[in-house]
Amino acid sequence: MFPCIDTWKHMKIKKIHQIGVKYKIMRISIIASMDKKRGIGKDNRIPWHITKDLVRLKNLTIGHVTILGRKSFESMLAYYEKSGRSTMSQRTHIVVTKDPNYVIEEKYGLVVNSIEEALRQAQGKLSSEEVFIIGGQQIFDQTIGIVDRLYLTIVDGGFNCDTFFPDYSQFKKIISEEECESKEGHKYNFLTLER
Repeated sequence: MFPCIDTWKHMKIKKIHQIGVKYKIMRISIIASMDKKRGIGKDNRIPWHITKDLVRLKNLTIGHVTILGRKSFESMLAYYEKSGRSTMSQRTHIVVTKDPNYVIEEKYGLVVNSIEEALRQAQGKLSSEEVFIIGGQQIFDQTIGIVDRLYLTIVDGGFNCDTFFPDYSQFKKIISEEECESKEGHKYNFLTLER
């Protein structure tokens, strides 16, 4: 946990953030895909492929700021390069890393060294009222206490994961729920929750 996160919680309680001379409310949300044991990855990869889940991620985050860790960013970039698809454009990626020398090409976004700095940068780049945190485990662990909404995909079964999503039992309000089955053969639920 970073030392200034309590300050951010206090600021967030007010729900008012100054952007230039305008004031906007900023909703902080997490998007995550997990198995029934809250597993989110194995060997720095998502151990299932559900096309509809990837489409949902894309559609929810277009035009928004996304915050993610270095490993998640590199995994996402490798996936898009391998598939021959263009990267997730039409959004600003803010990559959080402890490495002060880490750089990425400007077309992919920017690099910061703390969650607090990522949130400040997101606030300054806000083109909509929602910022999305998209992974991985360390970033989820550090932000679960300050987010307003969860967009979850719960995949049926266990996948022997080595990274996990934090406990989210404090999110009790169900906004939406949809049961699905993928063409890849996975049963899963889309679940949107708030505190």
